[in-house]
Amino acid sequence: MFKSIDLNISEPVNQQIYRTLRKAIITCQILPGIVLSEKEISEQFSVSRQPVREAFIKLAEAGLVQILPQRGTFITKISVKKVIDGQFIREAVECAIIKRVAVEINDSDILLLQKNLAEQKEANERKDIRYFLEKDDEFHQILMNVIDCQMAWETVENIKAMMDRVRFLSLEEISPPEDLVKQHENIFIALQNHDPEQAVQAQHEHLSTILDTIKIVAQQKTEWFVD
Repeated sequence: MFKSIDLNISEPVNQQIYRTLRKAIITCQILPGIVLSEKEISEQFSVSRQPVREAFIKLAEAGLVQILPQRGTFITKISVKKVIDGQFIREAVECAIIKRVAVEINDSDILLLQKNLAEQKEANERKDIRYFLEKDDEFHQILMNVIDCQMAWETVENIKAMMDRVRFLSLEEISPPEDLVKQHENIFIALQNHDPEQAVQAQHEHLSTILDTIKIVAQQKTEWFVD
């Protein structure tokens, strides 16, 4: 169903299981409507059921699963409304952050973003959508690290879980990675110029893309979506 990982003893097990399942759901290795078995996943990771149960709860908080007592844990369909609501909240948070980043960014941060953009381009050239998504997330996380606001990233990461499923489904044809790389480059240029207004505008244009793509994806995969 999905590729398991070797657990790292230095990290909480439930967090590692959560991240693995989250990635598998977002990249459609586990499809909407599938039932997740607490027993099977605990056996797959060679752990007790408790950390799996905790991972399920966190997935439910992100809107990726629905836990029904006595029935099981189901992968949710993609809610168009939740994606639109999530985009609204994410843009509010990230546009406020990018304004501060444009003022506070330093040469070290610029180098990190340049390296990330090069890796995004490499992922696009290799047609590696999963790796591109990781680099896309990393780009936004770097921005939040500039102002040392881990809580903002944790909030956005939780909000955008449903959005990430749409992003993955749209990357091949509807919203190709090269377009997103160009949008990231526009954000980067604004930050290099230390121009808060230009940065906010570039961020807005980037984050609002999903409002167009979700309409197309929802028509293509009707069985995976709800209103």
